[in-house]
Amino acid sequence: MQYFLQLLISGLAIGAIYGLIAMGFAVIYKSTGLVNFAQGEMTMITAYIAWTISTTVSGNVFVVAIGAILAAILLGLIIERVVMRPMLGEPVFATVMVTIGLAVILRSAINFIWDAYPHGLDVGMGRDIVRLGGIGVRTGQVAVIATLLTLLAAIWAFFRYSKIGVAMRAVAADDRTALLMGISATRVHALAWAASSVIAGIGGVFFALSYDLSPAMFQLGLKAFPATILGGLDAVLGSGIGGLLIGITENLAGGYVSSGMKEVAGFLMIIVVLMIRPFGIFGERDIERV
Repeated sequence: MQYFLQLLISGLAIGAIYGLIAMGFAVIYKSTGLVNFAQGEMTMITAYIAWTISTTVSGNVFVVAIGAILAAILLGLIIERVVMRPMLGEPVFATVMVTIGLAVILRSAINFIWDAYPHGLDVGMGRDIVRLGGIGVRTGQVAVIATLLTLLAAIWAFFRYSKIGVAMRAVAADDRTALLMGISATRVHALAWAASSVIAGIGGVFFALSYDLSPAMFQLGLKAFPATILGGLDAVLGSGIGGLLIGITENLAGGYVSSGMKEVAGFLMIIVVLMIRPFGIFGERDIERV
């Protein structure tokens, strides 16, 4: 039982990281209708900036957190303005290919700006071990689960009650009608990219706190994408929950079946779910009237 609980908590922790990055995917898709295949690389860049701040400016956790959030916002806004805005009105396939090219550029930038060696992000917390019912858990694991749950509640309230959240939903539903109603689609897109960058960047920083920081971190995007599909591409909250489900499934499969199953368990899970619900667990079915 103790082994099961250890696997469950570890799965929830890594699943929370997947969930944060998956929510980043969903925020952009819900607002623009696009899948950003550079999400993992944006996550990695934010984590590297956090590490740079901790080693050159200050290792204080609040300074690192604020610096990383501001850097993530700036990164998202630059990408939206310089790369994505000129693609407005272009075919979806062309725009998706642009995000793939952006992913390659950002991945290569790590070696140019930093290096190819692993690093540890040390801000004086996150790697301490606490005992919960006889089970050793890192404080960073507890923090990332709490952060995901807090963001899930905050985003639910944001989309439901705030004017900006309603505007983002309107643009996602029909951008032309939203424009006629006085909603600026470009501002909504910029906000979506900034928010997506911050949410996913938080996941990357937590991963660096609990594990190592390396150029291989871009694979977090590949790990989190099944969570987005599982929860529903148009369901931000569902994507966060999908991340938890993927993390738990991977850990239990790796612990009870084999380490090799850990890599494919998440993809097997989404195959089964999509055969039953092609739009994801929490996604909405598209209905076309003719």
